[in-house]
Amino acid sequence: MAIETCIRSGSESANFSPSPINPAWILEGQPIARAELLSTSEEGNVNTYYWDCTAGRFNWHYSCDETLHILEGSVILKSPSGKIRRCVAGDIVFFPNGCSAEWTVEKYIRKLAFCAAPLPGALIKAKRLRQRFKRLLGASAADEWSGAAARL
Repeated sequence: MAIETCIRSGSESANFSPSPINPAWILEGQPIARAELLSTSEEGNVNTYYWDCTAGRFNWHYSCDETLHILEGSVILKSPSGKIRRCVAGDIVFFPNGCSAEWTVEKYIRKLAFCAAPLPGALIKAKRLRQRFKRLLGASAADEWSGAAARL
């Protein structure tokens, strides 16, 4: 693969596409959200996005772990318990899978988001089993066993 397809500078212009907020989640205003998928893991459960949004107030329900870095603008976040925090450019925020937050975008926000969807339980168990084999057999023997199993 050519290096041009592997490396992307953060200073390049984003190629945003519409990414509408669920209308049932919008509490105030008419926020317009856009996103650009930057990368996807080989397994398909981890993605990186640019995301931006205009002013508005809305709920957001997380179906993955999301770590975001605010690049521009600000947001007021309100937890279900009522705790409020204002986050600005430079801040990093983590939302675990299953949580919710109320977002109030005052004017505009642009973020870089790292999203990791939960793995199926069977896959987690298989990974843990593989790790146990590695510890018991030694890394090279476990890798050899995994390779043989994959060829079956």
